[in-house]
Amino acid sequence: MEIKKIATEAAPAAIGPYSQAIEVGNMIFTSGQIAINPASGAVEAEGIVAQAEQVMKNLGAVLAAAGVGFEAAVKTTCFLADMKDFAAFNEVYGKYFTTKPARSCVAAKELPKGVLVEVEVIAVK
Repeated sequence: MEIKKIATEAAPAAIGPYSQAIEVGNMIFTSGQIAINPASGAVEAEGIVAQAEQVMKNLGAVLAAAGVGFEAAVKTTCFLADMKDFAAFNEVYGKYFTTKPARSCVAAKELPKGVLVEVEVIAVK
């Protein structure tokens, strides 16, 4: 089975030894996206709502590069720096994942670059 790397300049470049996403068969596996502005390479968004919006833009760009959209998501994993942000994060998340894929959402002690949220997606093509 062929493993295809997915890459787009419309989302932040990988900051380590990984791909933005991998396609295997009809499955797309994204790496976790954080609130990096792909144009500047920096975290500019402040607060959970603004950071979650940037994360969704980044995920949307990666999914689009794979030829799918948010509706193709079957599973997400969400990491929050603070569970007190759960309700505000959920409001943003719900605007994008309208098909309600399976999801795990956990608090993480620390996230890369000190961000408040990270999300990864498994989608079907």
